[in-house]
Amino acid sequence: MACYLKFWFMVSLNLLPLVFGVPQVPCLFIMGDSLFDNGNNNNLVTAAKANYPPYGIDFPDGPTGRFSNGRNMADFIAELLGFDEPIPPFATATGREILTGVNYASGAAGIRDETGYQLGDRISLDRQLLNHQTTVSSIAFLLGSKEAAANYLQKCIYLVNIGSNDYINNYLMPQNYQTSFVYNPDQYATVLTQQYSQQLKALYSCGARKFAAFGLGRIGCIPAEMANSGTNGCVETINEDVQRFNDRLKSQLGDLDRNLSGAQFVYVDMTAISSGDPSTFGITVTNAPCCIVSTTVAKGQCAPNQVPCNNRDIYAFWDAFHPTEIASELLAAGTHSYLTPLIT
Repeated sequence: MACYLKFWFMVSLNLLPLVFGVPQVPCLFIMGDSLFDNGNNNNLVTAAKANYPPYGIDFPDGPTGRFSNGRNMADFIAELLGFDEPIPPFATATGREILTGVNYASGAAGIRDETGYQLGDRISLDRQLLNHQTTVSSIAFLLGSKEAAANYLQKCIYLVNIGSNDYINNYLMPQNYQTSFVYNPDQYATVLTQQYSQQLKALYSCGARKFAAFGLGRIGCIPAEMANSGTNGCVETINEDVQRFNDRLKSQLGDLDRNLSGAQFVYVDMTAISSGDPSTFGITVTNAPCCIVSTTVAKGQCAPNQVPCNNRDIYAFWDAFHPTEIASELLAAGTHSYLTPLIT
């Protein structure tokens, strides 16, 4: 599972290109955690899944595995780019539909393989990369050769939004993980982004050329972390740790952009996107979840079959970690200017 933020939105819905069905790029590949997961965890043995009510209460197909009351950020970004259908999850993608892209994201996943283990199975970024290799082989078969697949993939955009769980479900859980004893915050941000950089290089070696890597949001401002600290305000020490990660990620992406031939790396600044006053968009509840959350293994996720708030458009958070559909739409709109350099 992942996070977002204390939503101070300074985004304009005028950024939304309302020309659906005419994709601005031929394909979109998505990697990450529960902010982007649209069903990959449904059949895993894990507490990190969202294929039960009240998740999906506002989604046409009901609970699908999205950690939201409706669509998630990945869905809205696909719409922004002109796709008329959500990018299918790897768990169910078949046939020629993979040519429009695949969503590999997994709730509780992290950059580090051990991240999220206390919740059960999850598809770490390393495993998502292996799944993408399978997809690349299938695309080569569909297009007739490895060369044709390589030419095709270099036109695709790759969204990667991961790292939140390496804090929420790793570094900030000393009862389960040793990382906070082994590394101070500076060291952890460094080793984490160094590993992330190697993973992005591996994705490059599979043919990816256009990358949008998302910075982390203000994890200290999500309801789960505020509850853990016993405060109604943001936990600024956590936000400072996350900013260390973001600063190093920006630097790593700059190095990759300079050193990998033909590659474009864009840093998506989620802190900047989420700055501003959310009440401008009618969002007035920013420190509490809309649904009744579980206190058991899936602590902070929606408790099954409970009735959520009925005024969902005024809430920033759906559960104690994830944004509501309206918040996801606004966050996605804010990514548009960052993705523009990748659309050619």
